[in-house]
Amino acid sequence: MAIDPTIQFILTALHKQGVKSFEHMSIAEARAVIDTFPTLQNPPQDVKSVEELALNGVPLRVYTPANANGSAILYTHGGGWVGGHLGVCDEPVRSIANETGAVVVATSYSLAPEARFPTQVNQVFAALEWLIANAARLGIDPARIALVGDSAGGQLMSITAIRARDAGISLAAQVLIYPVIDRRCNGASKTECGEGYLITRNAVDWFWDHYLAAPEDIEHAYASPLNTKDLSGLAPALILTAQYDPARDEAIEYCNALAAAGTSATHLALPGLIHGAFWMSGAVPRASEVLAGLGDFLRERLAA
Repeated sequence: MAIDPTIQFILTALHKQGVKSFEHMSIAEARAVIDTFPTLQNPPQDVKSVEELALNGVPLRVYTPANANGSAILYTHGGGWVGGHLGVCDEPVRSIANETGAVVVATSYSLAPEARFPTQVNQVFAALEWLIANAARLGIDPARIALVGDSAGGQLMSITAIRARDAGISLAAQVLIYPVIDRRCNGASKTECGEGYLITRNAVDWFWDHYLAAPEDIEHAYASPLNTKDLSGLAPALILTAQYDPARDEAIEYCNALAAAGTSATHLALPGLIHGAFWMSGAVPRASEVLAGLGDFLRERLAA
């Protein structure tokens, strides 16, 4: 399918403005670009309440929708591990809460390269433990918790799901939105979509290289879920991929690996879209397909 025309318009405008690809930016420049995503989003939806918290200095934000049904979602954001924060993803998180009826606990994490792997992995898992420990106060059923993450957040949630299983924590579902899975992957999408689609092949590698403390870290079980010897018994997974994304094929590879291990894994392809589309709800109408897809999947698995 041809690229979505609204996305093509955005990409053409960026090219004319001479906007650099991320791998040619400083960390400060990359963070500034990531911080502009709310300008591409719809006005934030109303929810019943928003509670601002922190866990060992890491910001948490609890979104309770008016239609809260006793389920919960732990969400963490993308941004290549180097950028992003709870303000950038406020609009999509509110939409997830209203779409699913779940209380959504959004967690951030310390950014790279000031903090490197495995800091972020440990912080997100600590947020899951906090959510479970505070289930009664939040009015949620600890047996009805799902994980959601996009991009780098998808990688963090894939590892969180594995660590939850290993810790005896039962999860209802995991949703990985165009996750970056493995620095070593070299699928066809790295070539087909390596240039011209906001996130380039070299940009993906640039983000990884700022996140990992050393090149050999990619072999660690908490760096890529593909390092995990046993992928059975994990929470049912929905993995969404954008057609024009250099990281597309590694996400599909992981989905296939889950299925081969006996874990329920559903792949939802998003034709015509690019990496980052979920954060462009106001500029790209078809970004709503991400919300609809995860909503259908999670409402069934989070039902009482």
